[in-house]
Amino acid sequence: MFTALEALTDREPHQRDLAAAALGDLLRGTLPEPTARLLVGRLVSLTVNEPVTKVRESALNSISEAFNHHSLPLDLVEPLATAMPTMDGELLAHVLYIFGATHDTQAQPLIELYLDHPDPDVRAEAQLAAAEITATQQGPTHNS
Repeated sequence: MFTALEALTDREPHQRDLAAAALGDLLRGTLPEPTARLLVGRLVSLTVNEPVTKVRESALNSISEAFNHHSLPLDLVEPLATAMPTMDGELLAHVLYIFGATHDTQAQPLIELYLDHPDPDVRAEAQLAAAEITATQQGPTHNS
């Protein structure tokens, strides 16, 4: 884990890409919550500051994986919003998924900005993310 964290700052994009993917492998396992938050925080920072699309995609994939095993707060991933204007449609879809996965109503305005995006895949992911938050807030339905 420490080797991968260190490699996130390597000069070579290929090494940063491998490190982001390796952290995703760890996030698919059973990590203590504080460790998962540390890893996700570092991956968010990498995504925000990374100029190489492939590395950003690996980092976002790994962050997405974390939500399959951990409940993570919006404030941990919210810095991704600052990088969204520099992202292509595929990366935007990842970020929208991540925001929806927080189940935090405060993510709704971040998601709604993309409901009218020119890319239909981004619009679709924004709709799914918004629905994820809405469904979570409504709670389970009860049929009598």
